[in-house]
Amino acid sequence: MLPAKPYSLHGLLLLATLTLAVMMAACSEEKEHTAPAVNPRDSLPMMVTYGVNTLISDSGVIKYRIVTEKWEVNMVKQPSRWVFEKGIFLEQFDQTLHVESYIQADTAYYYDTDHLWELRGRVKIFTKNGLRFSSEELFWDERNREVYSNRYSHLITEERELQGNRFRSNENMTKYDVSYTKGSFMKGDIGDKESDKKENDDSLALMRGRRPASPSRTHNTAPTQ
Repeated sequence: MLPAKPYSLHGLLLLATLTLAVMMAACSEEKEHTAPAVNPRDSLPMMVTYGVNTLISDSGVIKYRIVTEKWEVNMVKQPSRWVFEKGIFLEQFDQTLHVESYIQADTAYYYDTDHLWELRGRVKIFTKNGLRFSSEELFWDERNREVYSNRYSHLITEERELQGNRFRSNENMTKYDVSYTKGSFMKGDIGDKESDKKENDDSLALMRGRRPASPSRTHNTAPTQ
């Protein structure tokens, strides 16, 4: 019986080439599972303005003045919104351009399609009738012309002081209801209001006296409501 002949160099090269071709074909059949790329513009605001001191109008009527350190307009998020993460100060005007109230908060969102304000943090309201309101949360529904809160709220008028966990009022703060009331006191029954009033007056004077800074915008300007 003759011994088996060893593989020639040419045969070994041919075998290696065929093996490599089979492996490459098998790899080419595998499908990659990748997610679509995230577009940074999907979450970026269309406008960012700093040092804002401006008037906002609706149907040609001036409604309020906005003072804020930073104003973002994001039309991509649903619902679309204006964002005031550095705090906000609002002056609300009546139809004769007289100031109805002053509103300030640590953080605010305005959902422009729903005409709804969401105020967070140290929310304070001062009206021309001497009413003072404070809470950590307040919603202002412009369509229904009402404001409401489901958090602890503190209300002081010229005659009375109210505290409760539910608050609802018309947007002029002339007709209101406080539910789950913790107290209803005639003015002067508890504490000395002069220190609180001075603190609030100082805060108002500071915000109202702030001089407008030069805005710095990116992309488009904000829509006028």
